[in-house]
Amino acid sequence: MVLGIEFEYYLKEQDNLVKRYNGKYIVIKGREVLGAYDSETEAIRTTMKDHELGTFMVQLCTPGSSSYTQTFHSRVAFA
Repeated sequence: MVLGIEFEYYLKEQDNLVKRYNGKYIVIKGREVLGAYDSETEAIRTTMKDHELGTFMVQLCTPGSSSYTQTFHSRVAFA
């Protein structure tokens, strides 16, 4: 999985990260937080100055799983 190390780090450290960065967009590369920003755009633009796009992960830092999961609903019925 691309950026799997970063996502695993976020999941493992989520409680600690939320205590420090709640509501911020954090940039993770490897097992390190490079920065915390008020918007996703700011996080990407600032980090791209020193790091290649695709080599870091931007994650909204909030408690629970709602910031990294999505639910899709469909009216399709299978017979």
